[in-house]
Amino acid sequence: MGTFPPYRGGISNFYQTLFERLSQNHNVIAINFSLQYPSILFPGKSQYDNNLKSDFKIERIINSINPITWKKAATKIIDIKPDIVIFKYWMPFFAPSFGSIIRDVKKSTNIKSLVICDNIIPHESRFFDNILTKYFFKYIDYFIVMSKSVENDLLTLFPNAKYSYTPHPLYDIFGKSINKDLSKRELKIKERKLILFFGLIRPYKGLDLLIEAANIIKNKLTDFKILAIGDCYDNPEPYSKMIDKYKINDIFDLRFEFVPNDKVHLYFSASDVIVLPYKSATQSGIVPVAYHFNKPVIVTNVGGLSEIVQQGNTGYIVEPDSTQISDSIIKFYNNSEKINFKENIKLFNKNFTWEKFIKVIEDVLLNE
Repeated sequence: MGTFPPYRGGISNFYQTLFERLSQNHNVIAINFSLQYPSILFPGKSQYDNNLKSDFKIERIINSINPITWKKAATKIIDIKPDIVIFKYWMPFFAPSFGSIIRDVKKSTNIKSLVICDNIIPHESRFFDNILTKYFFKYIDYFIVMSKSVENDLLTLFPNAKYSYTPHPLYDIFGKSINKDLSKRELKIKERKLILFFGLIRPYKGLDLLIEAANIIKNKLTDFKILAIGDCYDNPEPYSKMIDKYKINDIFDLRFEFVPNDKVHLYFSASDVIVLPYKSATQSGIVPVAYHFNKPVIVTNVGGLSEIVQQGNTGYIVEPDSTQISDSIIKFYNNSEKINFKENIKLFNKNFTWEKFIKVIEDVLLNE
């Protein structure tokens, strides 16, 4: 139950893959939003990607601000009588709808409930967030957390929560890597070295730190480009002004646009390294995408990001500081011929399989 196509973005990608994997051995029903965010509350250009296609039936029932649809969703679940209802939780805005649905289900059934936790305490928190989260979580039997940071948040709110820790599995819906030169031509990138910042642009993601880092390395690296691409949910002007201020327009390519799933492979295939200069985090879906394409990452030591990076083997872990970020980029290029990042990542990827993730859910079904 949650976000499926035609809604776009990481949550939808995760749900679609989870559904497909679970369906290999189980009967699964997808209940989607009819309205996820009211347009007045959605800061991006669009919630939808109408090119997204699913090979399975998706029922669009839940309107996040219409309690009548919450009752309808609960009735649907009660009629179906599933063994378990699975939610994904990433912001308290959805706690009233999710909580009301599972509350009504629990009133008349013994159906199990499970939440996969992206975020428990949001990046931009408000005083009522914990109240909403507690309302929803009190009806949940079991939790899956994908980072130690989220584990700590869960236990802070619910010290006796039943849960399992398993890392975010790799995405495999973006196709295969293609020739680097071919992908660069497609993206109109001429430089030999390409550093990528990918995904939704929010203040906590530290794009400003990467711009500052670019200013530091502009005279230390040659023939390079930093490409930052993603939908911007805030005022984009400060980032553009920083680039103008430092006079780095020639080395910093800033594109405020959403990348559809069928184009993601171009950006990762073209890149040498993916940088996540986040100021705060729980975990990130970008690292699993990078690893799917066998690309090393530079991440900051915040939240759970460092848990899925082997220092010096699959990438580098630094503090959220522009000097440290710039030093790590230079270090990466100095060591790229000495360290076989690609082979290291291939070995490390065995820790992030969907088979392991699905087994945790199956264990809940059997044992809880």
